[in-house]
Formats: sequence, C-alpha cells, structure tokens
Amino acid sequence: MTRTEVLIAGAGPTGLVLALFLTRQGVNVRIVDKTAGPGTSSRAVAVQARTLELYRQIGLAEHVVEAGHINPGISLWVKGQRRAHVSFGDAGAGLTPYPFVLMYPQDRHERLLIAQLEDMGVQVERDTELLDFSPHEGHVELRLRGPGGKEETCEALYLAGCDGAHSLVRHRLGASFEGGTYDQLFYVADVRVRGRQADGQIHISLDDADFLALFSYSDDGSARLIGTIRDERAAHPEALGFDDVRGRAIQGLGLQIDEVNWFSTYKVHHRLTAHFRHGRVFLLGDAAHIHSPAGGQGMNTGIGDAINLAWKLKAVLRGEADDKLLDSYDSERLAFAHKLVETTDRVFTFVSAEGNFANFVRTRIAPLFVSAAYSVDAVKEFMFRLVSQCMLNYHGSPLSGAGAGKLKGGDRLPWAAGASADNYAPTGKLDWQVHVYGEADEVLSSWCHRHGLQLRVFDWERAHEHAGFARGAAYLVRPDGYLATADGAGKPDALRDYLEGIGYRRFTSD
Repeated sequence: MTRTEVLIAGAGPTGLVLALFLTRQGVNVRIVDKTAGPGTSSRAVAVQARTLELYRQIGLAEHVVEAGHINPGISLWVKGQRRAHVSFGDAGAGLTPYPFVLMYPQDRHERLLIAQLEDMGVQVERDTELLDFSPHEGHVELRLRGPGGKEETCEALYLAGCDGAHSLVRHRLGASFEGGTYDQLFYVADVRVRGRQADGQIHISLDDADFLALFSYSDDGSARLIGTIRDERAAHPEALGFDDVRGRAIQGLGLQIDEVNWFSTYKVHHRLTAHFRHGRVFLLGDAAHIHSPAGGQGMNTGIGDAINLAWKLKAVLRGEADDKLLDSYDSERLAFAHKLVETTDRVFTFVSAEGNFANFVRTRIAPLFVSAAYSVDAVKEFMFRLVSQCMLNYHGSPLSGAGAGKLKGGDRLPWAAGASADNYAPTGKLDWQVHVYGEADEVLSSWCHRHGLQLRVFDWERAHEHAGFARGAAYLVRPDGYLATADGAGKPDALRDYLEGIGYRRFTSD
C-alpha cells in the first residue's frame, strides 16, 4: 500500500502552496486533483501584499511580481465622473516591500506554482479523485480513483482538504458550512478593453442600483470586469451573454470592449465551517470558508491557511513539537475567517444594497467620505493594512506570548522600512528566528548557537523605533513571520519557557 506523510486533495492555489511549503521543508506529499489540468480562466486575480511577503521567504515573490501587473490605485466613478481616487503606494509606503495590489490571474498563478513544485520533483496527479477516506489512530486510509477509472487504496499520516466550496472532504467529515447566498446576480468577464479607464488601475462605478468594477491585469488592456444584473434578466442567468451587459460597461466607465475571452454569471455566497481541524484531517481555503469577492481576499486567505498549517505539520511530523501544536491552526485561522466573512459581508451589503436611500449614500456620500478619509495618513494606512492582510494578527492565539516595545505576541513582524539591513530578507529556509534590534546579549547568542536557532542582529536605527521594536529586546519569530514572544532584556530564558509551554521540544533541551 502506498504511504505518504500528507495527501492534499485539490490543486488550486491553496493546495499547491501547501504542497510547495511542505516540500520545501522536506515533508513527503502527494497532491491529487480530479481535473485534467489547471484552470484556463483568470478567476481570482488579486495577490495581496501579505501573500507576497510570505512568498518572498521561498524566493517566489519576485517571480509573481514580475509576471503580474501592479495596480497603483483605485478610482470611484459615479455617472461617468471620477469622484475619488486612492493611491496604494501612498497608503502602504513604509509598511511593506509591496505597497500595491498585484493582479495575477489565477490560471497563470497556478502554472507558476506547478512549475515550482515540478522543479522539486513533485507532480500534481491529474484525473485523480478522492472518493472516500477513513481516519485511524495513526493514519488516514484513502480511496482514490485515477486515470482510466482505476481505484487505489493508500495511506497518509494527514489529509488536507483543499478541494473547494463543494469539498468532498468536508462532506465526508459531516462538518457544518453555515451561511447563505446573496440575492444579487453577478457577472464576471475576462475582456480586452480600450478607453480612458484602460490605464492599468482599478476602477469602480457606483451608479444608482448598479455596481461595476474593472481590474486591469496587463498593459495590453486585458482586464477582469465584474458587475451586477438587477433587472428581470436576473431570473434567467443561463440565457445571458456578454452582449446583455456590454452597454452598462461602456456607459459606466467609458470602455470599448474589443474582445471577450470568458463570461459567466454567479451568485455570491458566504459560508464558514465550525472547525478547520478534525483529528488528522484539515480543511483549508474554500473548503473551510467562502465569502464575497469584496477586497480580493478569498485566494489570499486560502494561501494564508496553507502557510500557517505547513510549518506546524512539519514540526509535528519531525518530532519537534507535540501534536497539540496543530490545534492552533484551527484557532488562528478560524478566528481570522470569522472576521473576514463579517468584513466582506458589510462591504458587499453596502455596494449591493437597493433602494433610494442606499443609492444616495453609495453615489453621493461614499465618494466624499473616501476622498476625505484618504487625506488622513492614519486612515490611509489602516485601510491598506486591512485590504493587504498586513493587519492580520494572532493576538488571541495560544501560541502568542509576551511582547516588548510596542509589539505583542501574535503581531506580524513589522517590516523595518528604511533600515540599512532588510529584516524581511530571506534566510534560505523556513524556520524559527530570533531578532535583536541593537546589541545581542552574549548569553542569548550562546543559547541560539547551541540549539541551531538563527539569531539575526540589526544595528539600531530610527526605523526600528518607528516600527515599534524595543532596543536590545529578543524577539522570537515564527516560521510564518509572526512574533511568538519577546523578552525585553534580551535573555533566552523567557524564549525557552515559551517554547516548552507550547510543546516545542527542538530548542529546549540543554
């Protein structure tokens, strides 16, 4: 019987990133998908700054940025007139190496991830469907159907369900998926456009009882168009084609549509499962949570799930940590998913609400509010942090310990912008680090060296103080770039006690 450490069901971005990060850490994986090949339409297009920060640690971010299209800002339009403009660069400068929203169509994104996996000797097993599984005390038994209908029984130590909104893994677990479906009918189209707004930025039209958005993802006019269909035509979506919505696109944003590569209609759902971990089985991405496309959060959240889980699985599989470490995947990512569903639900409800008052607020008040708000630096920074997922923290996590300076356990490691040494520079491996901004204590240096724990010392600069670091403090940084705990005096005892407390044995034996 074939055995593997982790079997991943589903080869979308979530499953591919999980396979990539596990393989980079030496974990044996199989990744299966029932489709014959990767997707051929753009689907999710936004790659947020936090995703790029995490990609940078494995040398992937620059490939994605080079292949994608940087959207430097967003404009709001009402009745053909621009009423507000927001610059991402102004809002994100100093917060991240990637102060923009990157447009990178999902089909291209998947192909890049697949190529990275193949370079490491991992092939996606296509035309291979997970039919059933049975969890046992020390493994999961799985039944697969491969090409030609041939069935196979195999074992894995863990199963990761990355198989989308209609997840077989979730169904077989009997897990809940509470939520609902919005009434409005949306359409999505991949188009090639010309016109005054085909300028590489994001444009949103908020006309009465209508919503329309254009997301450019190349310099040749290729773009994603999203809009609502509110009249009687919405009752028969199967009969609709792009010609039925073309006029609205031309009127709202002054576009000339030269080519339509893909068109589809859909309803927006918002659903969330109650638990992301079920013993040796995990749910990730759309299998665990789906929400409105507001803010381009969905794919990025699934990727975040994968990276959060990957380093924890590796630690448990290699005997470095107790199995209870895996419980933190459930608590950390479930809490974030709850916040995300609530936030995107509020935004979606606002842009899609009907009625005269809703139209007045959306078309008259909202553009004025956005213009005024973005003249305040603190508001600009808050909004960028929110959309880019740089605001994500794990303050309530059982893995979040003490802080130092202005930083707390569970914070994203701040990027020390303007510093002579980049504290986000990749180290070549996904592992724990200790950061000291100032001078490192000799006892700390000796402890880190003895346990093979990388110590990174940065000469103290004003940028570090601005980012919230305390001079000379020791910050223990998780493999996924979040602060675990800190000791203001720069001593190792608190770090060792923290690691012992979470059942992480690798750095605690003397």
